[in-house]
Amino acid sequence: MTQETWSYPPELLDVLVTFGLKPASTTPPSVVRAALNDLYRFEIRRLRQRMVDGKVEKARYSDEVVRLRKRYWPLALQPNDWDAICR
Repeated sequence: MTQETWSYPPELLDVLVTFGLKPASTTPPSVVRAALNDLYRFEIRRLRQRMVDGKVEKARYSDEVVRLRKRYWPLALQPNDWDAICR
């Protein structure tokens, strides 16, 4: 059984490393995307809790959500897109 190898584009790797993710050429894009999604969900939940706790103003909450979405821009790519660009 041969293991599939992946070639992550440099601009994607540059972003992933900022989240502590450094996939090997044998790491499937679906695994990397799932890990990034878990980090995003953690951060968005933490942000919401900070708003509930009064540490983030309700009026600024949506701006902070947009900031997180921009930071996690690779999640805008669908799983099939990840496979296509990493082949």
